[in-house]
Amino acid sequence: MSVYFVVQEQVNDPAGLQNYMKAARASSLGRGRAIIVDDDVTPVEGDWHGSRLVVLEFDDDAAFREWYDSPEYQAALPLRLSATDSRGALAKGLG
Repeated sequence: MSVYFVVQEQVNDPAGLQNYMKAARASSLGRGRAIIVDDDVTPVEGDWHGSRLVVLEFDDDAAFREWYDSPEYQAALPLRLSATDSRGALAKGLG
């Protein structure tokens, strides 16, 4: 069953986020794919955090964990955390 890593972000350091994106992209090759990357989300309901939304799709929880827990991504993650105020969650697909 596919899983989706959903991240809401308020970007505080655009250059730092670009550095993260380069490192994260290299770490995710063959592991997952970006479904949504939107830097100008339009809130419709409730309180929304930040202006950026990212949704990544993985084949299953094991594929997500292989990427997220990899040394390559763990090296990139502090770049995102220092460049943004973010919230992330893992959600299961319907199938």
